[in-house]
Amino acid sequence: MPLLPTSSTPAPLQILYQDQWMVAIHKPAGHLVHPASTPQDEDLVAMKILRDQIGERVYSIHRLDRPTSGVLLFGIDREVSKKLHHAFAHQNVTKTYWAITKGHPTQPHWICNAPIQKEENAPIREAETAFQVLKKIHHPSGVPLSLIEAIPHTGRFHQIRRHLLHSGYPIIGDYRYAGIEESNNNGELLGTGTAMLLLAKSLQLIHPINGETIHIQTQHPLIEMLSK
Repeated sequence: MPLLPTSSTPAPLQILYQDQWMVAIHKPAGHLVHPASTPQDEDLVAMKILRDQIGERVYSIHRLDRPTSGVLLFGIDREVSKKLHHAFAHQNVTKTYWAITKGHPTQPHWICNAPIQKEENAPIREAETAFQVLKKIHHPSGVPLSLIEAIPHTGRFHQIRRHLLHSGYPIIGDYRYAGIEESNNNGELLGTGTAMLLLAKSLQLIHPINGETIHIQTQHPLIEMLSK
């Protein structure tokens, strides 16, 4: 029988896919992918929780921002992990995100090519994200919302969040880019609290051992609720 989480034992992670070479989880918002450079006692680290949960060493393949939830892949086998990392680095993995944004885009789909600089004095890098409007939402609060699908063609720092802001459609609950007051107001009006409504919806990749196409996906309750 699995142990129930206690105040010192984090809740188990939802496993979306697992074989002897790799494992994919649903990373909850607020969890770090791997330990921070300056760890805090209260940090919830997906890599450590998963390691203890499955009793195997796991290797980080890619990352998600702390407030972003969704599909996160880890390697179990060291050599397979290198192959997976290579696939991500060379954009051989299709990453699909869903976001609830403020505003109704005038175009059903578009591509944002705004370059991204991670921080001051860092190099400015090319970046590209393809966006598609899945649904325009007329919420009872009067806040115009849209369900947007985003497929990044590069992997830059906060790329989807910054490209949506650049396009004029900030993500609901994105305190860093949409602003604190705006995010608090929207969270209260929509009943979404402080959650950032960005989900790493799915990963599609070629299995590095058997060559099969693997499609892993997950859901976000608040995004599902608002987009009904």
